[in-house]
This record gives sequence, C-alpha cells and structure tokens, in this order.
Amino acid sequence: MESPKIAAKFPASAVLEPGTYFWCACGKSKNQPFCDSSHQGSGIFPVQFKIEVKKEVFLCQCKQSKNKPFCDGSHRSL
Repeated sequence: MESPKIAAKFPASAVLEPGTYFWCACGKSKNQPFCDSSHQGSGIFPVQFKIEVKKEVFLCQCKQSKNKPFCDGSHRSL
C-alpha cells in the first residue's frame, strides 16, 4: 500500500448540505478534499461520512488526521 500524498498543509473549509460524502484519503484527487477515484490501485480507499444537518466543516487535506475526515491540526507538525 502507498502512503497518502499531502494535498495541502491546511484544512478545507466547506459548508455541506445533508448527505453522504467521500473524503479523499490518498491525496491524489483533483477535487480535494473529496474523492474523484484517483486512488485506484493505491491500496488507499476514501472515507465515507454523513452530514445530518447543513453545517460548516473543516476537512483534513494533509491526510494525517487522527479524526478523519475532519482536521485535528496534524498539519501543524509536518
């Protein structure tokens, strides 16, 4: 399995409507922080998450968070 690529050293802020989303865990997606299937063959798979009510979220882009898909500040130590 490959290691995830760091897409950015800061979180992505997004206001999300209720629904199901797929967060890019490999770092290769051109649609960061969401999956566009660029992970194919990497052994890394997207993280599915659900939003119940419209809200602002901060999604990890360094791919090191211990609270995936949400930012936990891990990018500060890279």
